Amino acid sequence: MKLSFVGLFLLIMSVQSLYAQSNNTPEQQEIINISKQKWLWMADKNVDSLNMLFDDKSMFVHMGGSWGKTQELNTIKSGGIWYKKADVYSVLVNVIGNTAILLNDIDLLAAVGGNEVTNPFMVTEVYIKENGQWKMGSLTFSHLLRAVKMNNK
Repeated sequence: MKLSFVGLFLLIMSVQSLYAQSNNTPEQQEIINISKQKWLWMADKNVDSLNMLFDDKSMFVHMGGSWGKTQELNTIKSGGIWYKKADVYSVLVNVIGNTAILLNDIDLLAAVGGNEVTNPFMVTEVYIKENGQWKMGSLTFSHLLRAVKMNNK
């Protein structure tokens, strides 16, 4: 009986997960896909692809400061911050006209100044659609008070 209950619980959770994923509009899903790809490009230090994604006027807010596109790309290229891995636990996207605001609850494994650290963040990404193309306008890391989940898997 206990095994049946666990199986039923897992089935309900997977159906809810599928429903939640299918609840996104095609435009919201496009933003989610762009964000996922961005994390991979950041981990791979693929500044050429990031250069195309980041708007020339984009702004980046970190725990240690804020700056524009050129400094962000230079920081990634030099390894000043190496975004090694982002475990994303939840994603919420709101599209308002030609602007999309995405919130990611993540644990980020990064090398900062040669030291490897893992931090829980709520990351706010702002995208603007111009000429049919989404560009990132802002990326902000807000440190969360919750414990890191990444190491508990």
